[in-house]
Amino acid sequence: MKTIARLLAIILGAVAIFVGYNWLRDNRLPNFYGKAELFVNEGDGPDEVIASLGSQLSILSEKRLRKVFSAKDVASYIKPGHYVVDSKSSSVYVARMLNNGWQTPVRVTLAGSLRTREELARKVSRQLKADSLSVIKAMDDAAFLKPYGVTPETVFAAFFPSSYDMYWTESFGDLLDKCRKASDAYWTDDNLAKAAKQGLSRRDAVILASIVKGESRYKPELPKIAGVYLNRLDRGMRLQADPTVAFCYDYTLNRILFRHLEFDSPYNTYRYAGLPPGPINVPDAEYIDAVLNPDRGGGNLFFCASKNLDGTHVFAKTAAAHGRNARAFQQALKNRK
Repeated sequence: MKTIARLLAIILGAVAIFVGYNWLRDNRLPNFYGKAELFVNEGDGPDEVIASLGSQLSILSEKRLRKVFSAKDVASYIKPGHYVVDSKSSSVYVARMLNNGWQTPVRVTLAGSLRTREELARKVSRQLKADSLSVIKAMDDAAFLKPYGVTPETVFAAFFPSSYDMYWTESFGDLLDKCRKASDAYWTDDNLAKAAKQGLSRRDAVILASIVKGESRYKPELPKIAGVYLNRLDRGMRLQADPTVAFCYDYTLNRILFRHLEFDSPYNTYRYAGLPPGPINVPDAEYIDAVLNPDRGGGNLFFCASKNLDGTHVFAKTAAAHGRNARAFQQALKNRK
């Protein structure tokens, strides 16, 4: 009897160890080597997840992983989202993560030229689950845009370039909410006072900043370009800004010619005085900073590209001086050709 009892104890102990080890392997021990990012869409199931994982890292036991997915009924409960699996993840943790939607945020960055709706839609759709067509439709929906204080014609004003931590499945509206909060944080009492000092509202400052952005990417001269336009506004002169003409043609022109200056649009600052109705792109904070802290250059009213052909500009107070600068630039172009 004692021998039988010892044998049963050994068998039970072995079973307990086996069961315990299997539980530990599924629940606590990692089943992966490496790191993978999962983007789960509606309709995806265990097969798609395992295929994506297998293409990015090593699965130590696919058999055990499939068994856990089946036990946790991942096929029924899996939720769309962005998930990260690494060498510390167990099979059960991954199953629970997928079933409960424990997403890892993505970093959504708005930066670059941001000159057209299509460009914005592509940038958003590459970083969030929202597709570009739905984003464009939202930007054309006056009712959707109304809470953000913009219209389809002035939609660029709803964006604020920055980086935002978001869940991949969050909506385009969620992104605009974050942009609005970031914009509100930028517009402190001090910045509002600076705008008022230049004779601008918050909206006007953003519009002018978009024109400055259209003119140059060379940061040291941004305040001087802003100063030229502010000087022109003060004198009641037309801004005559080439970027506003480019905007009228959806930025399809390789070169702006005299005939293009006749395009009839309130955005064409060669034909209409004052600021256009809305931004012509999405300006970064540094361009708004330039408008709020301009260098008026003692009354500069003109600027043109430098004869050095290095992307910088030269500034002038009179039309005669501007004409000389422009001719020097044209001659430099001819010499280069």
